[in-house]
Amino acid sequence: MRLSVTTWSFPACTLAEASGIAKVLGIDGIDLGYRYASAIDRARVLADPHAYGAELRATLPLAIANVWHLFGADRTIRQLAGPPDPRNLPDLRAALEFCRAIGAPTLFVLPGLLGPGQSRAAAMANAVEVLGPMVDAACEAGITLTVEPHVHAWLESPAMTLDLIRELPGLKLTLDPAHFACLGYTQDMIEPLCLHTAHVHLRQGRPGVLQCRLEDGTLNFPAFLGALRDAGYAGWLAIEYLNQPYMETTRDDVLLETVRMRDLVRNWLAQT
Repeated sequence: MRLSVTTWSFPACTLAEASGIAKVLGIDGIDLGYRYASAIDRARVLADPHAYGAELRATLPLAIANVWHLFGADRTIRQLAGPPDPRNLPDLRAALEFCRAIGAPTLFVLPGLLGPGQSRAAAMANAVEVLGPMVDAACEAGITLTVEPHVHAWLESPAMTLDLIRELPGLKLTLDPAHFACLGYTQDMIEPLCLHTAHVHLRQGRPGVLQCRLEDGTLNFPAFLGALRDAGYAGWLAIEYLNQPYMETTRDDVLLETVRMRDLVRNWLAQT
């Protein structure tokens, strides 16, 4: 297991600055996305993914652990639980080609939101229909497609997450246990998902709180890391402390908590 950091953790920094911070901290990789000053250029990803990916790979100082793809300007647009959008699969193919060019092993997408009057079962049926061809495209490209169970998404429970994986065996998870902890699920309910995980986000949380200081949350990270190891996980661990209005994640010192999580993971790895 190796450490990365999400570039959107540093929203006021450029991509070069965010990757430079990660390098100075001794972190091995970075996760890329389309948001804030540290964003990659979504238009270039879609228009010329191979050339843009190769250009970034040559200039960024660290390995690329993961790419977060949004189908629209934000998570509410062209989202996967809504009616199928014919633009989404071609765009995903371009994002997969970008991953190949830049060396990212995984691509992560959000599961989608409940529409007006929509049930979770209906949202899941839509998402399965849309994700099926995307999983096939990812397999053809040699990239692992992952989805992140998420507060306020239709996919908010460990049980429904397992149902989705059973429907789409090639689909894997980007697992952020803080989303489940925030919703009140205990860690023993979360850890069986490690068997189906291809990327990990790390930050502390507790019931009702998506993000908090390491000492103020309920997640037992040594136990979680042990569950990942026992599940055979050997991928990236992305530290994802944020400063954004969503779920009041504006109160923590992102740099301090990033360093503290880095040290926790390093100490655990040194003992195994």
